[in-house]
Amino acid sequence: MDQSEGISVKVQDEGSYPISPRSGSYPISPRSSTVHGGRKRRAVAKGVQNTLSKTSMLVNFLPTGTLLTFEMLLPSVSGDGSCSPVSTTMINALLGLCAFTCFFFHFTDSFRSPDGKVYYGVVTPRGLALFKTGLGVEVPKDDRYRMGFADLVHALMSVMVFAAIAFSDQRVTNCLFPGHRKEMDEVMESFPLMVGVVCSGLFLVFPNTRYGIGCMAT
Repeated sequence: MDQSEGISVKVQDEGSYPISPRSGSYPISPRSSTVHGGRKRRAVAKGVQNTLSKTSMLVNFLPTGTLLTFEMLLPSVSGDGSCSPVSTTMINALLGLCAFTCFFFHFTDSFRSPDGKVYYGVVTPRGLALFKTGLGVEVPKDDRYRMGFADLVHALMSVMVFAAIAFSDQRVTNCLFPGHRKEMDEVMESFPLMVGVVCSGLFLVFPNTRYGIGCMAT
């Protein structure tokens, strides 16, 4: 009699336990949504990082002061964003000036004299021509100071890089291309990347060995 009562108590205790989680009565853990959100944030962060890295790569192709000058003067010449005829003309003048400096500075080079001073000049088919004459310093006659096809490639690529960065600013595109904001946004999504890839390949084929005004040797 005592043995049967012990068995009945044991069965009753097992039946009193709550339902196992495997039965599906518990709500689904929010871990899956958290993981999905984390992946999305990592993808966005990776995209931003790639964009910034490509932008920094493009900037290395420009004379150091050109982009800084453009960013400093653009708020002044663009005004309050009304795109008046005066502000549009000033934006065009600023773009032309910066593009010219990008082109011209790639035809400059420098050398260090025996006294330790650095002299800058313009490369020509005959050699390096100093900006200031009558300094009493001997200009090197090496072939590297002669203008070549690579200098023209570097100058044109520098102008393209500047255009890609300048037209990425909506203050420029809204004034120069009014009414085409959607089209310009679509173009500028891929144009800077294309310029960066093309310029990177050309700069590898034609490496820059000059130390001109604001230009870095690659």
